[in-house]
Amino acid sequence: MRQWLWLYPVVEIVHIVGIVLLVGAAAMFDLRLLGVSRRLPVAEMARHLLPWARLGLGVMVPTGLLMFSAHATEFAANPAFRLKLALVAAACLNAAVFHRWPFRSVSAWNVDAESPPAAKLAAGLSLTLWFGVIACGRLLAYL
Repeated sequence: MRQWLWLYPVVEIVHIVGIVLLVGAAAMFDLRLLGVSRRLPVAEMARHLLPWARLGLGVMVPTGLLMFSAHATEFAANPAFRLKLALVAAACLNAAVFHRWPFRSVSAWNVDAESPPAAKLAAGLSLTLWFGVIACGRLLAYL
């Protein structure tokens, strides 16, 4: 990737688009779980937003690997990069746990009801973790 001046920036832009898709969809869903727009059905929001989040992750992973391959030594030694990977893993684990536990009872709190504490906790963690991923990505250039 280092041979072409334009390739790395293009891959980085596509990576950012993936982040926007994933974090945008996750943030909208998380805010609903935290009580914003309670009239919107949680299950319906999940049905519409989850494919965008998956697409974003599907874009982020290969483009991230491509960027890593161009600077593997530097990134591997960078504490912001290592923290970013840990935060991505934690965010994905958080989402998996949410979908296997509190989301299974979504019919009881789908519309006009407060989300259960476990769902709120997962939403708060999700927002914190994904914004941490973004922050670490930006810090890569400075550490």
